[in-house]
Amino acid sequence: MDKAALRKKAKALWRTLDRKALSEAVLEVLLPWIRAGGFGDILLYHPLPHELDLLPLLERYPARYYLPKVAGEGLTVHPFGPLLPGPFGPLEPTTPPVDPRVLDLVVVPGLAFDRQGYRLGHGQGYYDRFLKGVRATTLGVVPEALLFPRLPRDPWDRRVDFLATEKGVFPALGSDDGEGEDGGC
Repeated sequence: MDKAALRKKAKALWRTLDRKALSEAVLEVLLPWIRAGGFGDILLYHPLPHELDLLPLLERYPARYYLPKVAGEGLTVHPFGPLLPGPFGPLEPTTPPVDPRVLDLVVVPGLAFDRQGYRLGHGQGYYDRFLKGVRATTLGVVPEALLFPRLPRDPWDRRVDFLATEKGVFPALGSDDGEGEDGGC
């Protein structure tokens, strides 16, 4: 299945899920992992209707939080603060950007992920371009129902280090046959 067909399938599946319950379940397994890692500078995201809402972390775990903002062809990092609607729907910060090297954890949303840590996004490549230069630990968050054995890949696709579902947090398996090679589900 190609990425366009998978995006359509994933969006349809998201509509059948209890996003609020899944978000809470993922938070419950994520909090001990974050505490154990001692993360202090965390990039979250403002959720779209088909993404897990992890913003309650702000109240449950003391850290410095940041949000991404679309800027040109990429993402910039901004301290959490006042928000305004962005060009693609999610609320974006109005605070000045900071150097992404301050981050020690980047939480990455996606329509779906595979067990190797590759994500299916919206096709704009913002996170892939951003993740290419990130030195922080990266964590993809996704319901088990949208965790596929393998997604198709392009040469520019970047994987995350860890995955969090309602069943736990675990290391991504890594590339099973080479980064960026195309494959099926």
